Parts: sequence; structure tokens; C-alpha cells
Amino acid sequence: MKRRAIISVSDKTGIVAFARELVDLGFELISTGGTYKVLDEANISVKYVSEVTGFPEVLDGRVKTLHPLIHGGILARDSVDHLQQMEQNGILYIDLVVVNLYPFRETIAKPGVSFEEAIENIDVGGPTMVRAAAKNHGRVTVLVNPESYEEVLSVLREMGNVPAGMRKRLAAEAFAHTAEYDRLIAGYLERQIGPSDEFPETLRISARKVQELRYGENPQQKAAFYINADAGAGTLANGKQLQGKELSYNNWIDMNAAWKLVREFESCAAVIIKHTNPCGVAKGTTPLEAYETAFNADPVSAFGGIIAFNRVVDTACAEALKDRFYEVIAAPEFSPEAREILSAKANLRLFVVGRGDAGKTKLGYVTRSVEGGYLVQEVDQGTTPVSAWEVVTEQKPTEEDLAALDFAWRIVKHVKSNAIVVTDHRRTLGVGAGQMNRVGSVKIALDQAGDHAKGAYLASDAFFPFPDSIEEAAKAGIRAIVQPGGSLKDPAVIEAANRLNIIMVFTHRRHFQH
Repeated sequence: MKRRAIISVSDKTGIVAFARELVDLGFELISTGGTYKVLDEANISVKYVSEVTGFPEVLDGRVKTLHPLIHGGILARDSVDHLQQMEQNGILYIDLVVVNLYPFRETIAKPGVSFEEAIENIDVGGPTMVRAAAKNHGRVTVLVNPESYEEVLSVLREMGNVPAGMRKRLAAEAFAHTAEYDRLIAGYLERQIGPSDEFPETLRISARKVQELRYGENPQQKAAFYINADAGAGTLANGKQLQGKELSYNNWIDMNAAWKLVREFESCAAVIIKHTNPCGVAKGTTPLEAYETAFNADPVSAFGGIIAFNRVVDTACAEALKDRFYEVIAAPEFSPEAREILSAKANLRLFVVGRGDAGKTKLGYVTRSVEGGYLVQEVDQGTTPVSAWEVVTEQKPTEEDLAALDFAWRIVKHVKSNAIVVTDHRRTLGVGAGQMNRVGSVKIALDQAGDHAKGAYLASDAFFPFPDSIEEAAKAGIRAIVQPGGSLKDPAVIEAANRLNIIMVFTHRRHFQH
């Protein structure tokens, strides 16, 4: 019995070569619209779907394959009852369904796309054929991904048919394909409803597994890395590892912290992260200067850390990096000379993130799991500009003071709460992270800064509940403090700053990070 395949693809990658070999393997081809035109122009023997159904495409092409002679051929089983009904109604088996869907994702991503254009790019007949074929995978093979073409051709050449296990796997892939398609459509329509529907009634997470990791945070935990289907250029997930050992779960977590922090700065900067917190952050005129300054902020903690740059890593910087042990170096790019130098360290992971603007991707939410559920919030993007800060003390900051406080403020946003950062004008001097009380974080940061705290700047991610932190800062010689304000004790805190001759500004914006 002659086998039949129906082919209707939006993504025409590899379809001509695939269809030609199907014909050579004895398949009769049926096709629609643009796919039929491509195959016909390639001199491949193919029937137009209307030749099979005896019914023309109607309603501007909205109805082509929605016909019993197509869906009966896909859904029919090898049973006596089905064979009798097929013979009575002139239905022939369809054994292979090759379909991928209208480019809805690409359509809604276009600037200025109209609602009407988006709706017209919702495929109906395609998902119906895919789901029918996937449901009947006991007999029918369904293909939604051009990457699977050669695998299917290989087994057809060798065995003459597609084995049951492969059909089942391809069916699962097909249902995943239509599920993701429906997720996109539902999300798009929900966003059209209005701003009152800030969070969807149903949280739909779609991500593709990129790799299984050696283990999770600890060796007894299994782990894997998935990429968000909506992630765009400039996001860490779409970066590329150039060399080194496979990235671990902890590497990804720390690299994410490093990359988010280094993106805070327009000028050349370097960040060194240990256990998700910065141990060194610095600005410089070159990547080398920024790196060496960040390293010298805390050389002990920097050992085995994760480094991120917001500039291309060049030869001079690579020469300085190669003599110390780090887990990962992430940057927009590495010069060819830098890559050659660092290639000598076979285990060192080099990661290129690229220069895309992550702010233009659809990653507007942060999702975290709790036992049995999820917490979803907006991304904490940006911060209060210096021009909107309130000076609350008698002593006023200079422009130089405000620039230094802005530097400290951008860093403290990325430190685990309770968070305190002490800096000069271009580097961190001390970091207090994750303590159970704020004065504890203050003491840690000041102790690390040592004598460098004299004349330095202190940033706090949230308000000071008591004046004790201000008193500790004054003992160390801190010149100015930036904090959100908002405590019931603000008057007492401001009074302490005035009494101790410390400049204080309020940003009126908190940056907790748990």
C-alpha cells in the first residue's frame, strides 16, 4: 500500500530535500499553500490538498485541511470498523504529518504589529492536524521540528518504517509544540485586556532544557538548566560558553548575580562575586584597571570567584587574569588575543553574553518557588535617580559626594539583605550581607573597610531602624550615607547624623534582595 504524507510548514528549513527523499522512499505527498508552491517549483511530485478533498481553500485560506478526507486519514486506526468506514467514504490513510505553525511569536514581536495581524497569524488547521497525528501516534508519525527530518529519514531508509518508541517521542514533542503555541496566544490576548490584569490568572512557564548539570547546590541534588522561551539577546541564558568545564548550578547563580550588577554601570566596570554577593566592584578607564581595583578590594574573597565585565576583555586584562584562579569570566566579548591567552587555563569557563538589550526582552517578572507554589513579582529595574534624592541633614553633599553615593547605591541593590556597602568614589571597600540585623551588616562592612572607611560612603538597601548604625559609621569616619528612609525612627536617625556631622540622603526607594 502506498504511504502518504501531508506537509504544511511555516518554517521551510530543509523541507525540499526532506520531501524529495520521501518521494524516493515511495511516499505520495499532499501539501497546501506556500509549502505546495515551494515543492512544486522544486519539481517534486506533490498533490494540492484540494485535489484530495475535492473542496477549494475558502475564507481567505482559513479553511484548507479541515476536512474528513484529511483528518479521517490521520485519525483512522488499523481496525475492521475503521477500514469499513474509510472504504465507504473514500478515505485513505495518511501516515506522516509534517507541520509547523504560523509564526505567531515572530508576528507579535514585530514593532507596531496590529491586533488584527496577530489574530490572522493564529493557526487553526495546523494544530488540529498536529494534535490528531500525535493522538494517533500508534500508527502515524508527526514531525514539527526540521531538526528531526534526518533522524526520520534514516530509520525509514534502514527499517522501512518509524519505530513505535520514536513515534511516541515525536508525539510528545508535537503536543509540547502546540502547548507552547497556545501559551503564547493566551498570554498575548490576556495582555490586550488591560493594565488591571497585571498578573495572569494562570501562570504559564515555558522553558527548554539546555543541559543537565553535574549536580545542584550540593552533590546529592540533581539539577538542569532551562532557557525561557521569551528570553532575548542580552540575557545571560542566551550567552555562549567559549571554553572550560561545564557550568554548574552554583556557577549559573553567581554568574547571574555578577552580570546583573555589572550592567548597572555605563562606564567601564568589573564585578567579582562570591556566593551571590559582590566581594569587589570597581570602575576604571580600562577593563584591566577596573579588574585590578575590584580584586584589591578583597583579594582573599576573590579567590575562586565569578568575574563579570561590561567591556570587551582585552589582552592586558587577560594577562592579569591568567595568573589567578577563577571559576567563570563573563563579558560582552573577549578579544582573539585574550581568548588565546586564557585558553591556557583549560578549566576556566569563559562566557560571552553579547551586547543585546535585556531590558527589551519579555522578562518582566521574577518567579520563585515555594513548597507547592510560586511567587511572582516584577523585576526590580533601575533605581531612583540622584536628582530625585532628598538631602535630610544640615550638611549638604557636593556633586562629587552624590556621584560616590550613587556608585554605592547601585551596588547595594545587588547585595543580599540586610545589605550595607562601603565605597570610595570608584571601588568597594567593605560589604555586609545577609545579616539578621542591620547594625551587624554595618559592623561587617566597616570592619572590612578598616582605615579606608575614613571619608568614605555608606549605602543601605533599606532604612535604619535605630541610630546605632549611624553611630558605628561615625566611629569609622564615614562621610556620607545613602538610604531609602521610611522608618518611624527617621527623626532620631537624622538627628544622630546631624550630631555626628554625617551627610545623609534619602532615595525613598528600597532594594531588598532575599
